[in-house]
Amino acid sequence: MEILSVRGALPEHRYPQSQITDAFAKVIAKGRLDEALMRRFHAHSGVEHRNLAMPLEEYGRIDDFGRSNDRFIEVAVELGSQALADALKAAGLTPADVDMVACATVTGLAVPSLEARIAGVLGLRPDVKRMPLVGLGCVAGAAGLARVHDYLVGHPDDVAVLISVELCSLTVQRDDVSVPNLVASGLFGDGAAAVVATGSRRADTTSGPAPVRVVGSRSHLYPDSERTMGWDVTSGGLRIVLDAEVPTLIRRYLGEDVDGFLADTGLSRGDVEWWVAHPGGPKVLEAIEDSLELPRSAVEMTWNSLARIGNLSSASVLHAFEDTLRERPPRSGSYGMLMAMGPGFCSELVLLRAA
Repeated sequence: MEILSVRGALPEHRYPQSQITDAFAKVIAKGRLDEALMRRFHAHSGVEHRNLAMPLEEYGRIDDFGRSNDRFIEVAVELGSQALADALKAAGLTPADVDMVACATVTGLAVPSLEARIAGVLGLRPDVKRMPLVGLGCVAGAAGLARVHDYLVGHPDDVAVLISVELCSLTVQRDDVSVPNLVASGLFGDGAAAVVATGSRRADTTSGPAPVRVVGSRSHLYPDSERTMGWDVTSGGLRIVLDAEVPTLIRRYLGEDVDGFLADTGLSRGDVEWWVAHPGGPKVLEAIEDSLELPRSAVEMTWNSLARIGNLSSASVLHAFEDTLRERPPRSGSYGMLMAMGPGFCSELVLLRAA
């Protein structure tokens, strides 16, 4: 599979972290909130700015799941359409060229699903194949890329796209003063991303650039970890599940996962020249560095993405991927590893090679 382009899209409402903290302190469970604790979590999140689906002043007026989900659909279709349109233009293709569209989201519900609505906005063909990916959470950017690769192995003449849209701010629970909700309210932002790829035979006839090829992927579900990360679906919406053991699991498993995957392809960790990681937060990134014995510079693009836009769930690793290709173009022929972790608890690894 040849990756022709990666493009991100962000909502227009952009704020410094301190301003978001002040606004959310007025919204979350006034009277029961440990405001000092929330401010400490926000200040140590590694996030400096975030883009939000709505103006800050509107969050206090969204009082039930139905209203927040309506806004999710509205903004998600807009951002997803923008990201895909930009990615297709960068690849020198049109919506009519798309044979399959995969779409990842976990921060809202839409039936018809988002990619069907985006197809109507952009004018994808009526026979386009659809693959909605719901429930994968933060891992879905990497997992979605892997599943698109799987599809194109079997359809080498096709063009396939991945869209990821996450509006995390719309899921913050106003009556929840638990540590996971306070952490999430300071870490997660809103955004979308899209990837355009072709199968091996179609790549030979495509005029656009093909900077990266997917070599293969590896998935790993970790035992007894279902309550490590995810959502509880409640009458008030999606209530976050986020265990403090996430960095511990990464340190326990990720190095072995990467080494085993690389060994099966005839490579070792030293053969990987560039790394694209999901910005799960400072403790997660430090655990990645520790488990893979990487210097901070190896995942600097991910740290920068976290600071600039926050954790966008599934879209984040794709934003870091775009940043890498634009700001640090990999050496021709070099290997890279794109990776993310998410609900399951699980990891997804995607081995890449620069053209």
